[in-house]
Amino acid sequence: MGGALVLTAPLAHADVVGLGASVSYWDSSLSGKSVNKGDAVDVDNDLNLDSDSTTNATLYLEHPVPVLPNVRLNYTLVQQSGLGRLGVSGFDGIPSGTDVRSDLDLEQLDLTLYYEVLDNWVNLDLGLTARDLSGDLTVRDVTGTAPVSKTSVDGVIPMGYVAARFDLPLTGVSVGGEGNFIGYSGNSLRDFNVYAQYAVSVVQFRAGYRQMAIDYEDSDERFDVKTDGPFISAGVSF
Repeated sequence: MGGALVLTAPLAHADVVGLGASVSYWDSSLSGKSVNKGDAVDVDNDLNLDSDSTTNATLYLEHPVPVLPNVRLNYTLVQQSGLGRLGVSGFDGIPSGTDVRSDLDLEQLDLTLYYEVLDNWVNLDLGLTARDLSGDLTVRDVTGTAPVSKTSVDGVIPMGYVAARFDLPLTGVSVGGEGNFIGYSGNSLRDFNVYAQYAVSVVQFRAGYRQMAIDYEDSDERFDVKTDGPFISAGVSF
């Protein structure tokens, strides 16, 4: 759908080459479940996972060349750990009621090719994203007597991309949102944020809310998790 809109909508072009970058802090919380060999565990209630660090960085290049798309790179790393206790069903060879320590690493690198459909006080970008997604959940008995469980997913996933921003003239203030999305064969991924932005010269500050939901199966291992929360970011645009 995103690709069709890009092909049929009139395209805007930057007058000169533009380059931008930003880094953000995302105060995210995790919910959902992980499945390994038919066993499911609740990442919040059973594992008590909590955010250790969330890294996000974005780099983009826009140019005045017709037909060729603009390029955007985005990197996100979510790391969470926790001490919890398994429920009555246990998990992946670890008995029920066991006290466990768990670590989650969820990493993604996005390459997005997009077009500017509108570029004035209303800005609209449409494109396609290739997301390199990898995730590992390690669950271990705190006493070290039970087997260590490791659930992993890994894949490159195509996604639609849309971004919109509305500038309030003469104020430096704008509001907007951006997102990636896809659903296929029982799998679905969505990643979106909404924000308010204030720009001073080439510097931009944002505050908003981001949600990333992953329902992805790789062989007999599956992540069905959601992480969301507020974020702040700072960036530059030339």
